Amino acid sequence: MDSRPVNLNLFTIHFPITAIVSILHRLSGLVLFLFIPFGLWIFHQSLQSSAQFEAIQAVCSHWLVKFLITFLLSAVVYHVFSGIRHLLMDLGLAEDIKSARITAYLVLFLSVSGSLGIGYCLWL
Repeated sequence: MDSRPVNLNLFTIHFPITAIVSILHRLSGLVLFLFIPFGLWIFHQSLQSSAQFEAIQAVCSHWLVKFLITFLLSAVVYHVFSGIRHLLMDLGLAEDIKSARITAYLVLFLSVSGSLGIGYCLWL
């Protein structure tokens, strides 16, 4: 019988930046996957007629919908940058811990920059 204590509280465990970026990559992929039907439905509705397109456009001008669109596009940006990082690691590049940390911070920086750019374009 193992008598070591088991800590299952994820909020007390200090994850390295590489683990955080990997977990966020999976979460962003899940969010994007779950919103595929919604996106396809909006696209389908917008192609029905010009009146329907204008109705969708009016709905998308609401602040809550803009926030949701900003969130989803930010998830796309993050998922793309993190996916490129994972593909490079699959090719054998940046696999050592120092390079992995640098690329993890680079993914976060590029994602935040891209999200701010998206927010700027959508909200102005």
